[in-house]
Amino acid sequence: MTNSGKPRRPDATTVEIIGGPEALTIGLHGYDARWAEDYLHHRRRILDALAAVDVDVEHIGSTSVPGLAAKPIVDIVVAVADITAEEDYLNGLLAAGYELRVREPGHRLVRTPTRDVHVHVYQRGDTAVHEYLLLRDHLRTNADDRALYESVKRALLSQRWNDMNDYADAKTDVILAIKTRARAARQ
Repeated sequence: MTNSGKPRRPDATTVEIIGGPEALTIGLHGYDARWAEDYLHHRRRILDALAAVDVDVEHIGSTSVPGLAAKPIVDIVVAVADITAEEDYLNGLLAAGYELRVREPGHRLVRTPTRDVHVHVYQRGDTAVHEYLLLRDHLRTNADDRALYESVKRALLSQRWNDMNDYADAKTDVILAIKTRARAARQ
């Protein structure tokens, strides 16, 4: 951000998915404590790559919830000061071995070449970061919603998905319902 608090330049206005749609080819695995270790390894790798940048790094997604079955892809969210200032963070992440997968308004996604770690980059204060943490924290403490979410994922994964994004979109209703309960529980 500039001193005026405005982004350095306009953000992306379209969704760019490098490499195009990808079929969902992996299924759910029982919770694996190594996912937390993988997160810590990549957290250090990200912090080292972005040592000159003020970032927040959190483990999100199903692999961040003990007891929840998940696709074995560790999701990480990184909050940066200015999403439009890609030179502050993207070059460092690419130099650390991550590959750019998505550039869209307010969001960048880099991942490992083996596709087992996805790093979501947002601007600090973006509601998406809050929403990820709300869902994660609620699923960590609410066994009923954790079981519901897992059962929905299992049912959806019994189908064939030519685009992983379609599978993610199909989970929207249950995620919204769980987040509504999470907000109510916080009041």
